[in-house]
Amino acid sequence: MSQTVNLMDPELLRDPFTAFSRIRESAPVAPAVFGDAPSRILVVTRYDDVRTVLADRRFVNNPANVPGANAGNVREQLIAMRRIPPEYAKYILGSVLDSDGEDHIRLRRLVSRAFTARRVLDLRPRVEEITAALIETLPDMAGEDGVVDLVEHFAYPLPITVICELVGIPEEDRGHWREWSRGLNSVEPGAITEPLKQIVANSQALIAHRREHPADDLLTALIRAHDEDGDRLTDVELVTMIITLMVAGHETTAHLISNGVEALLTHPDQLERFRAAPALAPRAVHELMRWCGPVQGTQFRYPTEDVTLSGVLIPKGTPVMAILVGANRDPRHYPDPDRLDITRDPGAHRETHVGFGHGLHYCLGAALARQEAEVALTRLFAAYPGLSLAVPRESLRRDFLPASWRLTALPVHL
Repeated sequence: MSQTVNLMDPELLRDPFTAFSRIRESAPVAPAVFGDAPSRILVVTRYDDVRTVLADRRFVNNPANVPGANAGNVREQLIAMRRIPPEYAKYILGSVLDSDGEDHIRLRRLVSRAFTARRVLDLRPRVEEITAALIETLPDMAGEDGVVDLVEHFAYPLPITVICELVGIPEEDRGHWREWSRGLNSVEPGAITEPLKQIVANSQALIAHRREHPADDLLTALIRAHDEDGDRLTDVELVTMIITLMVAGHETTAHLISNGVEALLTHPDQLERFRAAPALAPRAVHELMRWCGPVQGTQFRYPTEDVTLSGVLIPKGTPVMAILVGANRDPRHYPDPDRLDITRDPGAHRETHVGFGHGLHYCLGAALARQEAEVALTRLFAAYPGLSLAVPRESLRRDFLPASWRLTALPVHL
């Protein structure tokens, strides 16, 4: 098998697009490690293989569901390395993202109605309203040099406001949730524990309050499901679901928006097309998700039997990470894949990229994320025709996290 890939290698984190393209062409199924972590995994990088790993029922998210194999849970090992106490780690490991089969269907069904196409469409006027208010206040956020950070003052506030209103997080707690969510991304040992403690405590306090004061929100619906039928949702699952909805409901969307703004600002021909034809927004967002999506690798999957991909045997129980950026830039599927083209045909109006995943674990909030990005980009570029980067592109700062592509700041002149 090929040389082991270090997923914490600074060069890979700095330019994962080039690195994973190289890996895809030389070793479509490659051994990998996370820095000094002892666990070895396999990364799968080609489009067809990635879709197989994500949709084939022979791959499961919970290694305990691999029959007759002692498959180690790599996430548990990584969490232990980050020194998260077991009493808090359970709120990370027990989510809908880590479940399979009937368990996954049970948990997903509890919240899926809030994310149907009709419900998302009904939310659009509120998304438009929040976006307009944020755009109006951007000039007030400029420093003495006239520079505004769009990550801080636009890309984050929009999705966190929407998901907080949907779930039922009070306005006074929203700033805390944003900071706690950021804290969960730290790779420093022990750094996650405090924000996770705060999130769990706040979730438990919100549950107690909502029991006394029900409202028309997801939190009330989840509490009702828990209280009326404890078999549908346990105490830990209730808190875990709130954390999952909150963190997944704004982090990736915020970085889709900021990555998308940067991509269009640095591709003037595509920005000109976008401004000239706002109706292109849905196709543009799909292309941006393909070309610079914020999630570059999935959670681990474990084959329940030996599986062969691209001629490579993957033994039963082996941890596998599907590399979305490898699939989304695979020349076997996309002509000229490294070129940003917002008019790229998304395959007879269906989603062909795997930026939101694929199969049973396809992102529950994908429709809402796409809608928020469409509104954000359309309204922002319409409001500020002279919008430009305030620093050279190579000076932009990023969080160098494995399997992520995210800006820490996006300084612009309005």
